[in-house]
Amino acid sequence: MTDPASAQLGVTPTPAPAARLTDELLWDESARPQVEPLPGTTYDERGRAEGRHLIDVHDHLRGEIEQLRELVGQVAAGQLGAGAARSAISTMTLRQNSWTLGTYCATYCRVVTTHHTIEDVSMFPHLRRSDARLAPVIDRLEEEHHVIAEVLERVDAALVAMVGHPEQDVAPVRHAVDLLTDVLLSHLAYEEQQLVEPLARLGFG
Repeated sequence: MTDPASAQLGVTPTPAPAARLTDELLWDESARPQVEPLPGTTYDERGRAEGRHLIDVHDHLRGEIEQLRELVGQVAAGQLGAGAARSAISTMTLRQNSWTLGTYCATYCRVVTTHHTIEDVSMFPHLRRSDARLAPVIDRLEEEHHVIAEVLERVDAALVAMVGHPEQDVAPVRHAVDLLTDVLLSHLAYEEQQLVEPLARLGFG
């Protein structure tokens, strides 16, 4: 059933998966600040488009991490040789020179980092200035960005080790990507739940 705010906004935030892939907990989801939409607010089409845009960007990130997970799974299972892996990777990224697992993952990590940097330096300050109630939510989102950056470093380190030593077990890479999946999908869901409505009301800045 669609809640009234989502019906007015014309878009529904994406919930986090019900099940986690790892037992590693890097933050307490129950401690996340929550801000309710202002009652009686109406939104024009431009505002609704602003809210949809955040979800569209997040959906791209969700799709990319699924591709990354599938690739790591195929490599782990020995289902792809070097030539087949190169071909598969070339179809998943806009960078045609990303020929190895390591460089594909590095490209994805840069996309996530760039997205969070744009939010931190542009969108978040605008929302903080425009609606003081959002300050605790934005503080929490910024803290989570730092945690995600640390997880991305763990993915990078695991990939460097594997690419440099092909005989090495892929388990560290799989765990790092599982953890990245857990934290990123949780974060994106929280961000949408809290910011789609303010973006529809206040814009990106």
